[in-house]
Amino acid sequence: MNAKTETNKIALVTGASSGIGQATAELLARTGYKVYGTSRRGGDASGRSFAMLSLDVTNDESVDAAVQTLMQAEGRIDLLVNNAGFGVAAAGAEESSISQAQAIFDTNFFGIVRMTRAIVPHMRRQGSGRIINIGSVLGFLPMPYMALYSATKHAVAGYTESLDHELRTQGIRVSVVEPAYINTPFDANLMKPDAPLDVYREIRAGLAKRIKEVLVGADGPDVVADDVLKAATASHPKIHYAPGLARRMRWLRRFAPASVLDAGVRKDLRLAA
Repeated sequence: MNAKTETNKIALVTGASSGIGQATAELLARTGYKVYGTSRRGGDASGRSFAMLSLDVTNDESVDAAVQTLMQAEGRIDLLVNNAGFGVAAAGAEESSISQAQAIFDTNFFGIVRMTRAIVPHMRRQGSGRIINIGSVLGFLPMPYMALYSATKHAVAGYTESLDHELRTQGIRVSVVEPAYINTPFDANLMKPDAPLDVYREIRAGLAKRIKEVLVGADGPDVVADDVLKAATASHPKIHYAPGLARRMRWLRRFAPASVLDAGVRKDLRLAA
């Protein structure tokens, strides 16, 4: 793609200090966007191809302040990539307290809602804009012992589809990119259950081992960044993008018999039938 194509367009990428967010911000910058990345601590922008802002997606005031800073500096926003979020270690659904479940949703789902509410008025006044949410294959596939994380990603997928219908007549399009396993530092800092039960101890250990094995050969974050760029620049963007292995998994979800898919999920995770 010609890097001049997106010159002078302004992009905001949340959770850009590492992993998918950093890869996405770097690719957008190479393509000609002026990119602002965010992280809770802000971070040093030296050595990066994009600026960094301090932003906590769970805090209304922090979101408003970061968006105000960007708008004062640039006067417009053409692309929002909602990437900030965290993973959850494999565990039984009942091993997380209600407060932990709420915390997971507050970042992974309501963080997207906060950012969208802050950005859409500016895009609406412009009559144009793109919003791209980073979801997961767990937004359309079941994952045993990842119920709460999966629930947030199902919510992201549903929110994206509805929002795109609402905003497309105002020149704004919304897409969700739903990767499978991605080998990033994100996977090294998973939230652990705050109410662990001994009945799940062996299962937790087995799943942690299996996931580490899979991540060794998993795609890197660049495959996600590539699909973000496609969604950002396509004349007629799709609502759903499935990078790398996720493309095959979406096909299986659509066409494979439910019993085959069910057995495949359990076999892949080495769970008893």
